[in-house]
Amino acid sequence: MTQMKKLEDLIVRDKRVLVRVDFNVPIHNGRVTDELRIEAALPTIQYLLSQRAKVILASHLGRPDGKPDQKYSLEPVAVLLSKLLKREVLFLHDCVGEDIEEKVMQMRSGQVALLENLRYHAEEEAGDATFARGLANLGEVYVDDAFAVAHRAHASVVGVPKLLPHAAGKLLQAEVSTLTGLMAAPKKPFVAIIGGAKISDKIEFMKNLMKKADTIVISGAMANTFLAAQGHNMRESVLDKKGFAVAREILATAQRKNIEVILPVDVVVASSPSSKRTRTVTVGQLDDGDMALDIGPASTTNIHVALQDAQTIFWNGTLGYTEEEAFRTASTAVAKTIASSKALSVIGGGDTAGFIDSIGMNSKFGFVSTGGGAALELLSGKKLPAVVALSR
Repeated sequence: MTQMKKLEDLIVRDKRVLVRVDFNVPIHNGRVTDELRIEAALPTIQYLLSQRAKVILASHLGRPDGKPDQKYSLEPVAVLLSKLLKREVLFLHDCVGEDIEEKVMQMRSGQVALLENLRYHAEEEAGDATFARGLANLGEVYVDDAFAVAHRAHASVVGVPKLLPHAAGKLLQAEVSTLTGLMAAPKKPFVAIIGGAKISDKIEFMKNLMKKADTIVISGAMANTFLAAQGHNMRESVLDKKGFAVAREILATAQRKNIEVILPVDVVVASSPSSKRTRTVTVGQLDDGDMALDIGPASTTNIHVALQDAQTIFWNGTLGYTEEEAFRTASTAVAKTIASSKALSVIGGGDTAGFIDSIGMNSKFGFVSTGGGAALELLSGKKLPAVVALSR
């Protein structure tokens, strides 16, 4: 991995510092309902404030399709951030333009401003050079601390570093260092727990993982595909029919490399995710109309046993449909097992990080990544556009 320039190497005192953060957080009725990604950016922001920098924060939120949409406004984030920083955060109602430039130029050292959603402009996702120039006009220095979009070649990610002195923020540094280290030389035994829905999203990662892992636990909706590929009738369960051949290939490769693969032996089923009537059945004994929505107690025990001697644990993808309380049992149990382990534990972002946060266990793990897709690409051995841009 090419060496990124570090935040501490930049001269930021009394300068306008444009910081790309990832404040893509859930908002309900005008309130942020999950603060994880905002809290993750605080060390970089606080460092810059300690240097009397003028901090200008830029982020996206959701998918507003390149035009203003109040549903995707970052204004509620500014309100929360003011409370977390215990200082006023100036909210600017756009992210580029003469009016925004004028307001930024008037900022004093130690002030913080949050720009409106970058994706209100289609040019952001298009990687437009003119839009990048408009953003760069706001700062004298650029810091990228948005690991969750480090795999996107967007204007704010790869365009702005071409125009300003730049470096990686503390979060981005930690993410890249931890995840590359995980695959470079993990302490053995190395156990990986992989969930999610589509195998196609994780093919390259799985192939790379099999170069290092001793045991791979496959669960969640992805396990349905593997089980169906083995000939089990999974009835109405969510699965990726196009992934059958890949599933068989992964199982064959694992067997050839003497890697243990653990699949569910029992599942919790219901007629739909919202159903209150559930039952546990052995894999292969699902009835018509059944959906596998969590793994059962025997499967959970098998995972517990596999984790006992682990020295490194990586977990990406919940074990069940954790949006509903009825199907959180296995994921909660496994989270507690990992938290009590002496192994280095790394949570691979995305839905898993959100779930861990929802049960108040963030502090119980060695490292919780903020980026699901970016983490998987990095762990697949790919070069992330943000990392390349910050290494120049």
